This record gives sequence, C-alpha cells and structure tokens, in this order.
Amino acid sequence: MTAQEMVKRNDTTPEQHEQTRTAGRIWTPAVDIFESENDITLVADMPGVGKEGLDISLEKGLLTLNGEVSMESRGKSLLREFKATNYHRQFRISEHIDAEKATAELNNGVLTLTVPKAESAKPKKIEIRH
Repeated sequence: MTAQEMVKRNDTTPEQHEQTRTAGRIWTPAVDIFESENDITLVADMPGVGKEGLDISLEKGLLTLNGEVSMESRGKSLLREFKATNYHRQFRISEHIDAEKATAELNNGVLTLTVPKAESAKPKKIEIRH
C-alpha cells in the first residue's frame, strides 16, 4: 500500500484538554450523524457513562457532549491497567433547529440524540397554479 492509498483515521486516543475545563485526560467519542427531512440524529459511543454522568448542552449553535465514566469498585485494587477516562466532544450545528423538542436516550453506553429541524428549515413543496 502506498502512502497515497492510506487514509488517516481520526485518532481516538485520549488528549490533553484545557486545564480550565477538566483535569486529566479525555476521550473523543466516536460519533455518527444522520440528517433526515425532519431532524438531525447524533449517535455517540460513550461506554461507561451513565445517565447521571452525561451532560448535553446546546448554546448559540454549539452542541457539547460531556460524559463522566463511573468506575464500579469491586474491592481493594491489586492491579489496575484500565483507567476511567471521561468524554468530551463539541459540534457546531445549524441555528435552524428546535432545541426545545430535542430528545436523548442512553442505552448501554450509546447516546442517541435527536434534534428536530425548525419548520423554517424543512423543505416546502410549492404548488404550481394555472
């Protein structure tokens, strides 16, 4: 395979985040975004995040996902190779949405966020008159 044939995938390893937001490392969750005629749906993989540790905000067209991983204690730790790392991801989205009607579901670490489009952003059929 030549260098031209290789496609770089976005790195999903933890990155250092601004110290003003959070201490430590964070993961950037893998996300799929789908658009239909009536809404925008975002599906994000955030394993280890529970409903209590999830924060979704939408302000001035900036959608922010923050997820805090909760580690279950199973007794005194003798060896720990896995470290809980929180999630953070932001998206700039259209202002032509109805944020008041947005819905979110979290099932087994998979977040599904559905944001309806505003009526002004939906396609309109124009009737032809004689």
